[in-house]
Amino acid sequence: MEQVISNSGHDDMIHDAVLDYYGRRLATCSSDRTIKIFEIEGDTHRLTETLKGHEGAVWSVAWAHPKYGNILASASYDGKVFIWRELGGQWQKVFDFALHTASVNIVSWSPHEAGCLLACASSDGKVSVLEFEDNRWEHKILPAHGIGVNAVSWAPALYPGTLFSGRAPQSGAKRFVTGGSDNLVKIWDWNVTLTGHTDWVRDVAWAPTVLQKSYIASASQDKTVRIWTCATQTSSASSSQAPTGSTKNSTNNKANNNNNNSSSTDPTQRSGATGDAGPEGSGAGAGGNDDGDRGGAAGEKWQSTVLQFDAVLWRVSWSLSGNVLAVSGGDNKVSLWKENLKGEWECVKSIEE
Repeated sequence: MEQVISNSGHDDMIHDAVLDYYGRRLATCSSDRTIKIFEIEGDTHRLTETLKGHEGAVWSVAWAHPKYGNILASASYDGKVFIWRELGGQWQKVFDFALHTASVNIVSWSPHEAGCLLACASSDGKVSVLEFEDNRWEHKILPAHGIGVNAVSWAPALYPGTLFSGRAPQSGAKRFVTGGSDNLVKIWDWNVTLTGHTDWVRDVAWAPTVLQKSYIASASQDKTVRIWTCATQTSSASSSQAPTGSTKNSTNNKANNNNNNSSSTDPTQRSGATGDAGPEGSGAGAGGNDDGDRGGAAGEKWQSTVLQFDAVLWRVSWSLSGNVLAVSGGDNKVSLWKENLKGEWECVKSIEE
């Protein structure tokens, strides 16, 4: 049943709202520089905590897996990432990461099998990965997208096809995808760059499915969503090696809006491959060729299907099963997309205000 929180307690625009693992707590964040935590019980809700400390608008909040405790991360225009933890019924700021030099636009926790890892995307062009290990926080800073990183999403901990390989599943893969203001989508751990968008990539989402293919969706200001698929991946790629140019240190103590049922498939290969859009208004992508290996996993080839829309696109999100994609844009519409038996993507539902 739909539940509306009409009185959020915020004094300005709300930028993010996220339920915890069990769906019993809701965290919201706002331009009023605060974070609110609500207890959800059936059809009722209750504001239990207001977290303060950021010096700018708070863009993003994210809950860690409960195996690590009641932990919440927040990202702000002030360039900082805060880690909050509930101890003895009281919320405390347990970590302050302030090494970014511009707005931190989004934070995302890894699958718990990979460890207690938090990826942070910043307008300074870098992605940082924070890891809690041996009772201390460590970090890596990765130069990612020169003029700003807008989105980050982690891959499932299991590699595609693992469940059907006949071998014992290998978990703990540390892979994520980023989208930037340089129009690029990058897959980290293998240094794969996917091209094709012609304007800022506003959001990326790696599907949680562990079936035979990997799926990544990217939403752009060029009014397209690209669904990238890779059918051949190996688990031999190193999951611990940081991309060239990254740094790793210990430390104790960062903003940037559908519904044309048209799609086209664009063969795009790994690292350096291009998938440039076709002529304006054609709705089709032109396949590109691999122009060099920049560290992609052997045999890994990505293809993209292009979904055309009438408005700038802001967010993409996969269902928990990984087979339905939700897309939202600047026309205040949300559309749901699903792959049919022919491998074509169809709009199965459109929701308008």
